[in-house]
Formats: sequence, structure tokens, C-alpha cells
Amino acid sequence: MEASRDADYLPHDGPLREDVGKLGRLVGRMLAEQGGEAFFARVEAVRQAAIRRRREGEPPATLASALDGLHSGDAEALARAFATYFQAVNTAERVHRIRRRRDYQREGSAPQPESLLDALGRLKAEGVGAQELLDWLARLWIEPVFTAHPTEAVRRSLLEKEQAIVRALVDGFDSSRTPQERAEDEDRIFMALSAGWQTAEASPVRPTVQDEHHHVGFYLANPVYRIVPALYESLADALQAVYGIAAPLPRLLGFASWVGGDMDGNPNVGADTIAASLATQRAHVLEHYIADVAALARLLSQTQGRVGVDDELAARLADYRERFPQAAARIRPRHADMPYRCLLTLIGARLEATGENDHAEGYASPAELLDDLQLIDRSLLAHRGLHAGAYAVRRLVWRVRTFGFHLARLDVRQDSRVHDDALAALLSDDEWPGRPAQERAQQLSGYAAGRARFAISHAEVVTGLYDVFVTLGDARRRYGSGAIGLYVISMARSAADVLAVLSLARYGGLVAPAVSSGASQGETDSTVPLDIAPLFETIDDLAHSPATLRALLADPVYRTHLQSRGDRQWVMLGYSDSGKDGGTLASRWALQRAQVELLEVARQAGIQLAFFHGRGGSASRGGGRMAPALLSSPRGSVAGVLRVTEQGEVIHRKYGIRALALRNLEQTVSAVLRASLRPRAHEAREAAWRERMEALAAHSRRHYRALVEREGFVEYFRRATPIDVVERMTLGSRPASRRSMRGVHDLRAIPWVFAWTQCRSIITGWYGLGAALEQGAAAFGEQALVEMARDWPFLVNALDDVAMVLAKCDLDIAEAFSRLAGDLHEPFFALIREEFERTRRWLLRLKGGDALLADNPRLAVSIRLRNPYVDPMSLLTVDLLARWRAGGSEDEALLRALVACVNGVAQGLQNTG
Repeated sequence: MEASRDADYLPHDGPLREDVGKLGRLVGRMLAEQGGEAFFARVEAVRQAAIRRRREGEPPATLASALDGLHSGDAEALARAFATYFQAVNTAERVHRIRRRRDYQREGSAPQPESLLDALGRLKAEGVGAQELLDWLARLWIEPVFTAHPTEAVRRSLLEKEQAIVRALVDGFDSSRTPQERAEDEDRIFMALSAGWQTAEASPVRPTVQDEHHHVGFYLANPVYRIVPALYESLADALQAVYGIAAPLPRLLGFASWVGGDMDGNPNVGADTIAASLATQRAHVLEHYIADVAALARLLSQTQGRVGVDDELAARLADYRERFPQAAARIRPRHADMPYRCLLTLIGARLEATGENDHAEGYASPAELLDDLQLIDRSLLAHRGLHAGAYAVRRLVWRVRTFGFHLARLDVRQDSRVHDDALAALLSDDEWPGRPAQERAQQLSGYAAGRARFAISHAEVVTGLYDVFVTLGDARRRYGSGAIGLYVISMARSAADVLAVLSLARYGGLVAPAVSSGASQGETDSTVPLDIAPLFETIDDLAHSPATLRALLADPVYRTHLQSRGDRQWVMLGYSDSGKDGGTLASRWALQRAQVELLEVARQAGIQLAFFHGRGGSASRGGGRMAPALLSSPRGSVAGVLRVTEQGEVIHRKYGIRALALRNLEQTVSAVLRASLRPRAHEAREAAWRERMEALAAHSRRHYRALVEREGFVEYFRRATPIDVVERMTLGSRPASRRSMRGVHDLRAIPWVFAWTQCRSIITGWYGLGAALEQGAAAFGEQALVEMARDWPFLVNALDDVAMVLAKCDLDIAEAFSRLAGDLHEPFFALIREEFERTRRWLLRLKGGDALLADNPRLAVSIRLRNPYVDPMSLLTVDLLARWRAGGSEDEALLRALVACVNGVAQGLQNTG
């Protein structure tokens, strides 16, 4: 079976075409073996019909007729077959990225775009000297934050099979492999495909928080853990190549997680999951250290008499022999003259003791382990050991510096309304949540400063939060301050919301001695050792965020707290709810404007402001390529710091394969350096552009709100999308909505975007833009918009992302979904199609092309490769959805088939949630 046509590839994509073809043939062979020749023939007939539809412009009904009325089991198998083809294409593309990276490294000409070598070369050409670069490296902090949002349902066992296919394809890069070895490669791929076919994509049981932790842990403790040292080595190599210097590198990378700490709207998360997540992460990282130390012990076999060691190392070895006599007794007598091996064996014993809670002989902190490893490194360097093992020791040093004894910092998040409910109980004031923000802030001042204490309350909401803060205090003492990340307040709207967390933290005993005795006005000499980040999510909250921050920084109690945190305030920006609230253009502009204004508030207050970007996978939720996003962000908003959520399928795409995880981190570091050291030049026209964008964003928001607030829209949404299937899928531990759904505002942004993506209209990524551009052209002139779309990075990036979304849309298939809404179809779909055509028309006019993605042929090829496989599953979903709903949504076999379709479409379209 050919996987696609030659016209679908770029000129230099020969190896990609071969891999797609090879995997396509193996998938076809597997389907025939597992499902029978008749099943394979049906799959092939449908696939050919889908290709003809795209090639000849046939209506969807022609393809749909081959899919209508299939038995639920046949429909599920068909959907899984096409999903398997998607996985093959996805895997081939990922491997091709590895191949292209190697090609750049092999050719030795121009560096690969967005690599560290490329970034440093650009910076040097722009006048950045070595010392300026080193000064900025010391300030750099990049922290991806892994979350468990439910758009990635792949089981760990299937992830491991995918990695086996990747390894086999990468082995094929070697042109010297024999025919027998290549046949064995194909056998490995075929085995992984066959075993994957016989494995359910997801468990029928909704995952627990611990299951989600193990899923995220797969990436943190495997690909990410392995490639971190390579990132620093690449940076050191680039510094040497571009600037001719070899300087010690600071730690500039860390990781965090929300799994087990994100309580917002999830009753399954609380103090117990916080404790369990931290304990599990600690166990994982110690397990890896123990294995690495054992590997080093095998490597460092230097013997006395052949080479010397430092006296300090010999003394440390003698000390450890006394402290760990049982481990020392296990050292073989013939290894007794190998000092490094002996010491590393005893370091392993001390690490094992560290895993036993409160063991007196365990390491008290990662710094003590680093001291041992650096002692070995120094001794090796002093005795001609740079190339005899020192590099391997340094790799472990970088891992310990990055992951500590906690693997990833754990963030905690809760809704401000939950805090208010707890305070209402503690203050015996049922009217508390409705009181003016200033009044609440004044009343909380004493509690936040530690001057006043709450009476004990046994209300459930109080005890739940009390246990959380007690657990955070215990974790800080047990695992160190580096194990706890930010405390994020959802729906933060006032300074009182932040003082509420300080007050509740003190109630739970989360306090530490103040560094100095500068307390005044009756304040205590203790502080709350917690960075608190208000999350501004909606368009209105973003607009009011500067006033909120100004009021917060004017509060003397909070300023005292902030001083204890180094005068750095974190603010989280919500891309998801702002997009759901106002549409894509209004959301993007609100986020851009808020950053500018928040930075000015921080500058006036004399504090450092750091942004935490709550981005999702889809363009509707802030997804997209990181480099353009950072380079188009407001000047000064990066300033060497990037903290960003990595969600759903994005984690798998960025971090599932070691080589691509390294490439992603290199691109991120490069973009942060460029955006920090040489942000884009000031532009005299930008004041006028901003004024126009205010009008464009306002009009876009009005047009978007007119749709989602139109009478009957919520019912239309529930009928015209598979949201009811999404709600039944066992993808995550978190409910799909915050409360019983009375309107769009009650639905979480992820299933909202996911459902619209499934029906192929993806209105979340473009609706309202066309109307705004048309209105803007009338008000400012089309040429003014052309200039903005060409010269303003903010609008360039926004329009590029919308172009990608539009290219993935199929309004004919979306219409088939819409007809499921019955009498609501005509009034709503007419608006959607009209706005789609308007948006597409204006996008092409402003970009000066006649086809979407003309300036991004790689992405255009990627989408074309998938279309013949996405379309049948989408149309199959329409048929199954109608039949399932007609039966009262109770047929479990039809639901399983629907879930297979939804999973398959998500894998095909990517960037879905």
C-alpha cells in the first residue's frame, strides 16, 4: 500500500517518502494479518475514496455512503486502522526531523535554524559580546511545566512500542546495514505494530491522579532525564565555536509538574495526592541516580599503581567505609584497589539510604551528592582522567543540578472561590465572598501578616485547605524548598485573593523564620515560604490585571512577603479561558497588552515581574511554535525567564523521543536568548498599530460573543460536536466542566477546543477575525492592514497560527456534523460558513497569496499527508454519533467505536486541545 502521492512531498523529502511508504506497507500487512483480507480490502477502498474526494473535489456524501450503517465493531476496527496509519505518518515525520538534524551536523555548513549555534551566531552578528552573553546566561531560567490535561490518551505501553519503531527507523540511517539487518529492522517494526494493534488505546477505567503522574513521569524520568546533559554540552560547544571561550555554565533549566497539585475543579486532588506525587518523584529520581552511579562504578575502574587519586577522595572513601560497613563488605576483594569504583559503590549505598525516610546516613540534600561527584571529577582531572570518565561524571552532575531529589517542582493550584468559601467558614461570615475586595483585603491584613489567628474550624472546605498547607510545609522540610513550585490562584481578581492564600497558609502552619528581624507594625518575624501567582484568565480579568497588581504591591503586608521572596512576583497568564471568553484575536491582544501594562506597574514598584504562560496545544489556547511567539512578545517580557505549561499531546510531540526533546530544548533556549538579549527594535509605527488593534480586537470579540451568546448556541454546540463523547471518555481524572453546564463559561477550555476540532470547523481558532479585518479595512484602509500583517511580529505570528487552523478545517465535513443539530443547523452554520470564508479571504489578501500555508510548505505537506485518513474517521463519527444518540446514548459498543474515531482524529489533526 502506498501511503500517499509523490506530489505531497517536498523535493528533499525522499527519505521521508520512503519511511512513510515502508510503514504504510507494514501497517497494511499487519491489518490483513490481524483483521483478514476482507477487512484490509475495505480499509483500502475507503482510503482510496478519501484520496479521490480530495483530488477531485467530490462532496463528503460520496465518501460517507461507504461508511454509513457499519456494525459498531467494524466501525471501531476501521477507525483504529486509520489511526494506525496516522501514527505511522507521525512517527515517520518525527524520525525525519532527526534525520534533518543529522544532515545539518554532517554537512558542516550553515547551522540548523533555531539551534544554539545559529542563535549565538546571530547574537554575535548583532553585537553581543562574550561577557554580555555570559551575564545573561547567569540570569536565564527556563522551566517547562508538565500538566495532565486530557488530550493525550496514549498508554505507556504504546509509547514504548512507538519508541521501538523510532529506533528501528533511526538504525536504518546507517547505509552499511546488511540486507539481513534491514529485514530484522522491519521485523521489529512489524512486531511493534502488531502488538500495538492488540492493545487497547486507553483503559476503560478513568485514570487516577497517580496514573496521570506515571504518564507524565514517563517523559520526565526517561527522555528528558537522559538528554539534559547533552543540552549543556551543546551550549558549551556553541560558545566555543562562536566565541572561542570555555566558561563554566550556570544551571538554566528546571522542570515542574501540575500532576497531583492542580486542585482547581478536581475533587480527586488534595493533600494526599500532593504528598504522593512528591514521594513518587523522589523515588523515581533516586532510582535513576542509583543506576547511573552503578554505571559509573563499572566505568571508573582506575587502579592504584596505574594512576593516583586526590588525598581528599581517599579520605572520603575511608569515611564512607566506616559509615556503610555492610555496603563496604559487599565490595569484591579484587576491586579493592579501584578507589573510584569503591567510592561510587558506597555513594550508591548512601543514595539507597536517602530513599528510606529519615535515614540518618542518607544525603540531607542534593548538594551533598554533588560534593561527592565533583570530588571525583576534580580527582580525575588532576590525574589525566578528562577522557577516562570525567565527562560521564559531569553528565550525572548536570542531572543532579537539574532534578535535585525531587525530579520536578510541584505547583499547586486552586480556585479563588474555594479560598473565599474557606474564609467565610473561618470568619463565620456567609456574606464574605460578596464583600468588596478592598474590605476583604483590609480584614485579611492581620491574618496574612501573622498578627491575628483564625479560630479552629472543622468545615470540610477549611480542613481540606488546612491539610494542603500542612502537607506543603512537611514537603518543604523533607524534600527541600526546591521541591515546591508556585501556588497558582485561578480566577484571581483582586489583591484580596492573594492575601487569602497568605492567611490560609499561616493557618496551616506553612511558615519559616524571617531572614531579618525587620518586622514592623506588630508583624511577626516569620514568613510564608511560598511564591503566589495570580492567574488572570478572562479578557476582563486581563484588562483589570494591572490595577490588581498595583493594589497588591501597594499593600504593606504583601510587600513584606514579596521582599522575603527576593522581590520577584510571578503572574500566570491564561490563554485558554481568554480564548474561550473572547475569541482568538481578542485573547491574543488582551494577553499582549496585559504584559506591557503589568511590566510598567512592576517597573514603577521596583520589583521584578516574571510571567508564567498557561499555553495549551492548540492555537486557540496559545499553542504554536515557541520561537515566533517569544520573538513577537512585548519587549522586556521575556527577560531571560520562560515558564510555560506543556499539555496533552504537546508533551508527547516535544519530549517523546530523545533527539527531538533535545532539539526542542535547544530551540527554546535559543529563542529565550534572542528575545532577551536583542528584542526587536523599537518601531515608530507601533503606536498606530496598537490603536488599530484595540479596535480590531474589540470588533472581533463582539462578533464572537454574538455567536456564543445567541439563543440556542449551547444546545447547538452539544448537538453539532461530539462533546457528549468527550465527556464520557476516560482521558483524565478531571471533570470536563467546573459545575453543571448552564453555558459556555461553565465548560473547561480544553474539551471546548477539543470538541470544535473534532467536528473540523475549529471555530475557536478563527471566528471573529474575518469580521474584524473587514471592519478594519473599511476604517483604516486595506493597505494599513497589509502593512501591519507584513511588518508587525505580533500580527504576523497571529495570522500564521490562524492560517494553520484554517488549513486543518473542512467546512463540508463540519456541515455534516452541523446537520446533527436539526433545526439549529441552518441559523448557526450559515454564520460559521460565512465567517470562515470571510476570514480565509482576508487572510489571503493580507498575506498576498492564493493558498493557505504557501509560506510554510512543510506544514502544508504534513496536513496533506493526513487528510485522506482524517476524513473517513470524521464522517464515520457523524454516522455513529447519530445512531448512538438515537439510542439514548446508551450503546456501549457504539461509544467504543466513537472513542476510537475521536482518538484517531485527534492524532491526525494534532494540536487538538
